[in-house]
Amino acid sequence: MTATSADGRSQIDLVVNEVAQELRTLDDGVAWFSGLSLAGQREVLQQVGGYAMQAHITAADGRTGVARSGVKPTANPSVMICMDPPRYGFSRLPADEYVKAFRVLVCVFAVADTRRRQTYCKNACGHPWHNLPPTSEEAEQP
Repeated sequence: MTATSADGRSQIDLVVNEVAQELRTLDDGVAWFSGLSLAGQREVLQQVGGYAMQAHITAADGRTGVARSGVKPTANPSVMICMDPPRYGFSRLPADEYVKAFRVLVCVFAVADTRRRQTYCKNACGHPWHNLPPTSEEAEQP
């Protein structure tokens, strides 16, 4: 599952960061996630939870991300991410909550990571995941 590209990024890195940077839609990310095995989905949830921790998400990020995710605020993943401090362990949820957890995690990560790109990494970022090239569809647009 953790195959990497020539530049060292995994498929998970690429898809999650493309969704976070709006180079790929959330629905496209969910379709990719839904096509994985349960073990693959668990791995993705673990990794995206790690990305969210590294982005230093806040409870406010959680609330904003949940609102964007389309998942009810009362769903387990929504409640977990909005706690102060946020709770992780999404891969330990029942499998029927994995898609909701993915939606919530990616959206909350997008909120926190956008803030970090606009503050800490502004004009001086060496993170390869913050410098993704436009998708082929975007490159073709005038």
